[in-house]
Amino acid sequence: MSAIHWRGVLLGGLFLAAQATTVAAQERELLTLEAALARAGIVDSADEPPENPRLIGPRAEADAARALVDQARLRPNPEIAFEAENIAGSGAFSGLQATEYTLSLSQRLELGGKRRARVRAAQAEARVAALSGALSVAQLGRSVRERYVEAVSAAARLELARDIVERNRELARIAGVLVDVGREPPLRSLRAEAALAEALAELEAALAADSAARTALAALWGEATPATDVPSVFPEIEPPATLLASPSALRLQVARAEREAADAAIARERSLGIPDPAISAGVRRFEESRDQAFLVGVSIPFPFSNRNQGNIAAAEARLRAATAREAIARTDFELEVTQARGQFLAAEARVETLAETSLPQAEEALRLVRIGYRNGRFPLIEVLAAAEARDTIREALIQAQEDRGRLAATLIWLGAQ
Repeated sequence: MSAIHWRGVLLGGLFLAAQATTVAAQERELLTLEAALARAGIVDSADEPPENPRLIGPRAEADAARALVDQARLRPNPEIAFEAENIAGSGAFSGLQATEYTLSLSQRLELGGKRRARVRAAQAEARVAALSGALSVAQLGRSVRERYVEAVSAAARLELARDIVERNRELARIAGVLVDVGREPPLRSLRAEAALAEALAELEAALAADSAARTALAALWGEATPATDVPSVFPEIEPPATLLASPSALRLQVARAEREAADAAIARERSLGIPDPAISAGVRRFEESRDQAFLVGVSIPFPFSNRNQGNIAAAEARLRAATAREAIARTDFELEVTQARGQFLAAEARVETLAETSLPQAEEALRLVRIGYRNGRFPLIEVLAAAEARDTIREALIQAQEDRGRLAATLIWLGAQ
């Protein structure tokens, strides 16, 4: 028995094991796109999934920003002070006879609209954090859809690899029969066994790619093991019917909110350049005469050199930068929408052509050649050529469907509001 035949037997055992794995997978429930989105925390689910670590950070940042708004609303705390003068001196001030005790309460008064500017700036930052969190959720949804499509593509390629192995096993069997009866030279049988061995090797690679794609998908909700098997049929992912560069797009909302936050920061820094007076009131006790007296006071910082001018200039520069980023974001957004929509329509047209015209024609050609081969009218090389042509079209169809799904996910992300 030839070495190639022995290799065929060995790889044939691997194929049978792969078939058993396929049957077991079919008995398990397949993971749908909706279930994947629910497990990632993108959509609501009847079964509450564990909190996704990828969403904890953005939500915590939004919570922190809201807490800072509450903090910004608070006024300065009053200060209480106690003083003891003329203690343990010399002469008439020895001991505690001449001691004076003062207890006072002071309050700093915020002028220049500091509190209002501080609250407005904190609210603007909270809006940025909230929108950034929503954008993170939309980005995660895009990643889930893209990786799910990639997992389906890997499952479809695995199915294609199994079909090729099954076909080559049948061709190898027929070639062996024809060689035995003298209708084909022995070289034909060796060629068929070599094709089978190559197909089994491709099957092993497809199995590894399928597991890697499902592992990448599960990583999006914090699992290290591969996700449940996905179907080999691509889901219908419909992009928004109309998608324009409107102000409601999340990416543009974030850019606009960052500009507004930068503008609010200027007002806050300018208000900090206005000095705040502090008023105080208290009571003083004279130990020697046992008398008491009230006292009041006012203290005002003198803005001689520090008028917060550096922070004001920095805030104005940040506003210019944020304004430029907003303009760039709008231009880039319009370009991405145009490109993604054009590419999606091209991929959709390619899927339609391959699925409705090219693949049926290739299937019919392969069917006729295989019939002729069984009847001895065509050589094995013709069958292999027709099969390879059909497989090439199937691979192209899988790639076009994957491209269409990824672009639809991109358009959904771009249209997030």
